[in-house]
Amino acid sequence: MKIVIIGPGHPLRGGLATYNQRLAAVLQEQGHSVQLYSFSLQYPSFLFPGKTQFTDEPAPENLVIRTVINSVNPLNWIAVGNRLKNERPDLIIVRYWLPFMGPCLGTILRRVKQNKHTRVLCIADNIKPHEKRPGDTQFTSYFMKPVDAFVTMSKEVLKDVQSLTSKPAIYSPHPVYDNYEQPIGKQEACAKLKLDPATKYLLFFGFIRDYKGLDILLKAMADERIRKAGIHLLVAGEYYDKNVEANCNKIIEEDGLKDTVHLHTDFIPNNEVYIFFSAADVVVQPYRHATQSGITQVAYHFEKPMIVTNVGGLAEVVPDGKVGFVAEPTPTSIADAVLKFYAPNSLPDLHQNILQEKKKYSWDTIIGVMMEAAFGRK
Repeated sequence: MKIVIIGPGHPLRGGLATYNQRLAAVLQEQGHSVQLYSFSLQYPSFLFPGKTQFTDEPAPENLVIRTVINSVNPLNWIAVGNRLKNERPDLIIVRYWLPFMGPCLGTILRRVKQNKHTRVLCIADNIKPHEKRPGDTQFTSYFMKPVDAFVTMSKEVLKDVQSLTSKPAIYSPHPVYDNYEQPIGKQEACAKLKLDPATKYLLFFGFIRDYKGLDILLKAMADERIRKAGIHLLVAGEYYDKNVEANCNKIIEEDGLKDTVHLHTDFIPNNEVYIFFSAADVVVQPYRHATQSGITQVAYHFEKPMIVTNVGGLAEVVPDGKVGFVAEPTPTSIADAVLKFYAPNSLPDLHQNILQEKKKYSWDTIIGVMMEAAFGRK
């Protein structure tokens, strides 16, 4: 088929771009003709909380990425929509993660649907945003009308979609991010990070926002039992909220965590991700609330156990007592789970269980679900 993916792509950075590019590559391997329509302007600078929206890494090979969509220019939306209408792709796969994108994407899709040929499938990362703003409901409703079907990567988002539309919607878990470097030994990884390989390391990875609960994990690190166990924390990811950064720094200072918390709070490029996961014993996601998380699937790629909080869809893909532990989003509960993880024989057959779970999250599986949702067939 002739397929167009609408969403972030190189030179934009982050998990959405990584996912879209991997999806495009797999679809091409299956024999489809694929283009990725990305953004010339994704967010106005005042809406973007990070340091930069762009990566210095080279563009992925053998992918057609068209940097053409301006998220705030209605004339651009009409022009891009008309261009895609005339190209007549068989399928458009559009990412939806933020209501701010509703007017832009909704207008483009309305123009495309005038050709009476193109099917539109939405991969809905979120339907109800983590951080609410005026207009969210109206923008999302506007976006959803020209969409034919939805795929969600958490059951919670599936419920949100089904509360707003009767159109086909199917859940399929987030596939494994298998496009990173292969893991290396802990000793080698720690040498690259100038860390002692004999120390026990937790890893918090990814953009740091309030809902991700880094402050809860820091409070868990201040638990006297964690201190006595000699457990350290690696924080790898960029702050996306200055208030969160100030609060976390205050906890580190007041609770005396400077020697046991190792901060790498710049954006971690894809070609360095393997170092942090290879140095860590376990990945911790102390989220206050969530839908799904791509970090889980990065952890599966590196075959790392996880401790996640019992919110959103996190526990759906981290079976408690098999590939890690599920905790409540409180410092004490997270500390309990960490100590349980390091207790001897707390997770029998751990590596075998991780390999078994990892098999469920293939790209072929989710693409089969996408085709079923869009066309009623796999």
